[in-house]
Amino acid sequence: MQDGILLIDKPANMTSFGVVARVRRVLSQQQGKKVKVGHTGTLDPFATGLMILVIGQECKNAGSYSKLDKIYEATIHLGQTSTTGDPEGEITDISDRIPTKSEIDKTLTGFTGEITQRPPIYSAIKINGQRAYKLARKGEKIEMPERIITVYSINLIDYTYPDIKIRVHVSSGTYIRTLAEDIGKVLNTGAYCTQLRRVSISDWNVAEANKLVDFNIED
Repeated sequence: MQDGILLIDKPANMTSFGVVARVRRVLSQQQGKKVKVGHTGTLDPFATGLMILVIGQECKNAGSYSKLDKIYEATIHLGQTSTTGDPEGEITDISDRIPTKSEIDKTLTGFTGEITQRPPIYSAIKINGQRAYKLARKGEKIEMPERIITVYSINLIDYTYPDIKIRVHVSSGTYIRTLAEDIGKVLNTGAYCTQLRRVSISDWNVAEANKLVDFNIED
């Protein structure tokens, strides 16, 4: 392909930049020249799901895709916290209290609508020109600015303690890891996100996406 978008279903344990690099190399090999490829919003390495890649001239429109609403499915683990909000961080036991389903329902409802959220320090947000996660890894103290985001809907898929499975429709800029941590704070149990899958971006669904394994690199 020359110019346009490419839907990719990102596998776990790979960075978004790694996805872009592989697709760029494969397309460049196929076309016999360097192909410009960019992403329209990162997914955490542990996360899976839909990424919209922009190819060629479409790279100049990357910003318009990043502003679109998204739907995620996530598993929130109660009773512990993580320094990164996900399985990659240092895990700390917090509480063995078991909330009731009605408590879970009430708590989730409280997170719908416009809410204030403070993004995690382990994120790709730039602070003074540097990625926040790089500063955090250096041990530097970071104060992340709060932002207003919108949770259009949040539905409970399953609750089998200690795991809550949800499907959530959110505005651009929402961090599901932070949402998981905030839910744990309200429940007084602590929590972090153990699984995360981006199901859709606006009208694009992960079911339409290409598997990254199909982009084999020829040596």
